[in-house]
Amino acid sequence: MSALSFENINKLYWLGRYSERVFTSLKAFAEKFDAMLSYGSHESRAEFAQRICFDKSDQSSIYSGLLKAYDNAIVLRDEIGSETFSYVQLALYEMSRAEKAVAPLLHLQKVIDNIVAFWGMADDIIEDERVRGIIKLGKRIERIDLFARMGAPENDIRREVRRMSYRIAKTGVRYEPEKLSEINSMANESVINRPEFINKLEALIEI
Repeated sequence: MSALSFENINKLYWLGRYSERVFTSLKAFAEKFDAMLSYGSHESRAEFAQRICFDKSDQSSIYSGLLKAYDNAIVLRDEIGSETFSYVQLALYEMSRAEKAVAPLLHLQKVIDNIVAFWGMADDIIEDERVRGIIKLGKRIERIDLFARMGAPENDIRREVRRMSYRIAKTGVRYEPEKLSEINSMANESVINRPEFINKLEALIEI
């Protein structure tokens, strides 16, 4: 396994999490925004977009999540490569354009496209399997977390938990096997206790 500092392991993990947060949140936003086109005023749509997407003072906004992904990516250029990093940079550029646009959805779709390109380039360019694996682990854990919070079907959560469980041991990231076993057991219940499940998931990784 490669020699990665604790700091860079942490940054790779959160690069995966924040990139997934932006991707999944934007997809959910686009669905809500489309539904709003059939009712409500232009002002209400603009306020909705500003609050969810572009409020940089709100740490839970999509823009804030993308800025955090960028901050992690820029210091990991040696690990992920400049070409891979450039897609995070392009995503941030399109987010800035979306903030100024009258119709932001076109630019927001380009943000999504660039995040997907970032993941694809990471798979293609990054030689170090551990670096790739930590990014993917962060991505998978964030997706599970968001699916649980957003009311996704249980089967979707179970699928992502299986993928995460397969990957986690290969990354060398510290975790508690007992907690992983509990997460798998909870995911396989007919109705998942989502608040407890999320708490277990957030305590899984020791970073």
